Amino acid sequence: MESRLEQLQNFLKESPHDPFLKYALTMEHVKLENKDDARNGFEELVEIHPDYIGTYYHFGKFLESEGEKDQAIEIYEKGILIAQQKRNFHALGELKNALMMASGLFDEDE
Repeated sequence: MESRLEQLQNFLKESPHDPFLKYALTMEHVKLENKDDARNGFEELVEIHPDYIGTYYHFGKFLESEGEKDQAIEIYEKGILIAQQKRNFHALGELKNALMMASGLFDEDE
């Protein structure tokens, strides 16, 4: 029986330009703590599929977990701009909250 990672890799071979599959594969790498593969996946999504809004929140959180708060803030800010352009108010709210937490403007427990 193939693993979820192998399944996603096989699906991506069939549909190599599908941003959702790339995102799902990247999130699987995060889950498995394959940090280099996760980072590469996020970077590729931002570069090749910049309108895939789900990337920005999770990439920012990944960067924060790696101690790269300034880079996370940049990613949140990029995501906010795209969410505004796409009028995705749910993602916009999540990204703004993540940005404020990363910037130290409020604590997650508040």
